[in-house]
Amino acid sequence: MFRDGYHYSPGSGNGILVDVTATILETTTPGPTAGPASTDKRVLLLKPRGFCAGVVRAIDIVKIALDTFGAPIYVRKEIVHNRFVVNELAEKGAIFVDDIDQVPSGMRVIYSAHGVSPAVREQSKERKLKVIDATCPLVTKVHVEAIKFAKQGYSLILIGHRDHDEIEGTLGEAPDVTQVVSSAEEVKALQVPDPDHVAYLTQTTLSLDEARDIIQALKEKFPKIAGPHSQDICYATENRQTAVKNVAHQADLVLVVGSNNSSNSNRLVEVSQNLSTRSYLIENSAAIDSVWLDGVSTVAVTAGASAPEILVEDVVAYLRDRGFGSVEEVEVMPENVRFGLPPEIVQAIQSAPGATPATV
Repeated sequence: MFRDGYHYSPGSGNGILVDVTATILETTTPGPTAGPASTDKRVLLLKPRGFCAGVVRAIDIVKIALDTFGAPIYVRKEIVHNRFVVNELAEKGAIFVDDIDQVPSGMRVIYSAHGVSPAVREQSKERKLKVIDATCPLVTKVHVEAIKFAKQGYSLILIGHRDHDEIEGTLGEAPDVTQVVSSAEEVKALQVPDPDHVAYLTQTTLSLDEARDIIQALKEKFPKIAGPHSQDICYATENRQTAVKNVAHQADLVLVVGSNNSSNSNRLVEVSQNLSTRSYLIENSAAIDSVWLDGVSTVAVTAGASAPEILVEDVVAYLRDRGFGSVEEVEVMPENVRFGLPPEIVQAIQSAPGATPATV
C-alpha cells in the first residue's frame, strides 16, 4: 500500500527520478462502484491525492531500517505528519522522540521528512548516533538555498508557519540573518540592514495563494528582493491544491483526509473554503459528522500528502453506506515523481554484517 505507484533506484541518491507532468486533464474517469446505487448522491475522488514521493521514501526508509537492523529504530519527530502512519511504524518497533537527547548514545536514528537544523546534526555527532536522513529532497533544496543566500550576505525572509518542523530546520541553517513571516501583514514590520540585499524562501507545504500574497507584499517592500530559481512549494502540495480548485465548485462538501498537524492537509481545507465550498479535515471516517451530509448530493474526497490510501478507502466506504453510491475518480493531472533512497541507508544496508537488504 505504502509504495504503490513508486519504484526506487537505490543508487540514485536524493535526486528526482521522474519529473511531474503538470498538464491539467479535462476528463473524469469513473471509479469502482459498490453498495446501494444512487443517481442523486455521488463521490468525486480527487487524483492526485495522498502520499507524495517524499512521504513514500521516508516511510520506506523506516521500514527498511527495521527489516535490516531490527527494532528498536529511533526516529526524531514524526517521520511524516500522520498518526495512522506513525502508529503503524511504532507497532513495528520504531520509537519516536522529540529530541536527540532521548536517543541512547550510539544508537541509530532517522531524521524525519521535514528535515533538521545543523544544531541537531551536531548533537547527533556528539552522541555518536548512527544517522539515516529521511529529509525530503525538496526540503533539502530549500536548506541549500538558505545556505547559499546567507553566504552571499543576504538578509533572508523565510515564509512559513513558525511552529512547523520544516521551518525549525530551515531556520537553523542561518538563524542570525533569517526572519520568519507567516502573513502579508507581518511583512510591514520587517526590518533589515540593507533593503537592497534581501532574499526569500518558502516552506514547501504552504497554500499557493497564501505564499503568492506574502511574496507580493515582500516585493512591494523590497523591490530588489531575490528568490529561489524555482518555487519552493513542492509539486505534491501544488497538485493537490490544483485538484481541489478544479473540482470544489462541483461539490457541496469537500472532505480532506489527514492529521490536524499536517500543514499541506490544512491548506487543502483552506483552498476549498476560499472557494466557498464547505470543507473539513478528518483523520478517518470516524471523524465525519453525519450532520455534514444533510442536504448534500456531491462530496469531493481528497487526502493530504502524508495520508495513506487505506484511510481514503475507509471514507469512501462510509459514504457508500450512506447512499453515496456513485464514485467517480477525477484525475486533474497525472503525477509520476520518484525519489531515490539516501546514501546513508544504502551504505548501511550493504555494510551491515549478515544483513539481508529489503526489497525496495
